Amino acid sequence: MSKGEPRPTRPKGPERRRFSDEFKQEAVRSMYERRAAGVTMTQIARDLELRPEQLRQWAHQLREQHGGTIPGVVETPEQELKRLRREVIVLRQEQAFAKNWSCAVGAIC
Repeated sequence: MSKGEPRPTRPKGPERRRFSDEFKQEAVRSMYERRAAGVTMTQIARDLELRPEQLRQWAHQLREQHGGTIPGVVETPEQELKRLRREVIVLRQEQAFAKNWSCAVGAIC
């Protein structure tokens, strides 16, 4: 390539999709409702044709914009209890894994 010759351009990939604020809010609200019902984040994102990390990022942005709350998302006591019970199960599994791992590497069990 010599001076004066134009640089070759790279082929462009698909255009980035743009989402309205209303779509993002509705997707996050739907995510919280479906998570409370026990649906996995991966499945929710797949149904909306998004990446799970994209939904998490939108939820984080909405929480920051609205002072820690998400508009339109209200958790009933039953939903909260179900979510907390699932959390306890996950934490117990993580604790058991950590304990088994430490025993495997020679720590005092």
